[in-house]
This record gives sequence, structure tokens and C-alpha cells, in this order.
Amino acid sequence: MLNIVLIALIVFSVVGYLYFKTKQFRTTLTAERQYFSSSASIALGALLVSFGINQIYLFRGTATYIVSAIFILFGLYVLVFNLKARRHYAGFLEEERRLNEK
Repeated sequence: MLNIVLIALIVFSVVGYLYFKTKQFRTTLTAERQYFSSSASIALGALLVSFGINQIYLFRGTATYIVSAIFILFGLYVLVFNLKARRHYAGFLEEERRLNEK
């Protein structure tokens, strides 16, 4: 059952990454582009974390634990860093939209 949940998280992360990357390329506003870029990177971090946990669940072995730990730690770093970046750029979205309406 846990494996199915992890696979669903992996699929949702990939779909979210593709969605936000597409939104990033289609926008013309700088702050909005950075916002979507950090949102895509959050999905990528979630993908790395869920993939690492899934590998630990599926396979047993020292090499699996080491590689999965690297995936999980790097995924958490990407996730936390881009959550902060997304929060930072969210403050500029409304102002940039307002300025570009004219």
C-alpha cells in the first residue's frame, strides 16, 4: 500500500513539474517566471524525496540506503530552498501585475 502512495506522489510530482515549467515558459513577467520556476523546483524536490523513500521501501542493501539518503537529503534541500524562494517571489506578483496592466 505504501508503494502505491509513493508511486502516486512520484507521478504527481512529475506532472506538477511539467505544469509549472510550462507556465514558466509561457509567462512574460519576471517575478511570475521566478515564482513558477521555484514552484517547479519544489515539485522536483518532492520527486527526489519520494523516489528515495520508495527505493528504501523496495530494496534492501547498503548501497540502496546510501544512494537513497543522498536523494532524500538533496531533495529536502531543494524543497526547502525553493519554498523560501517561492514565498519571496509571491510578494512581488501582485505589484508586477499591477505595473504591467498600464
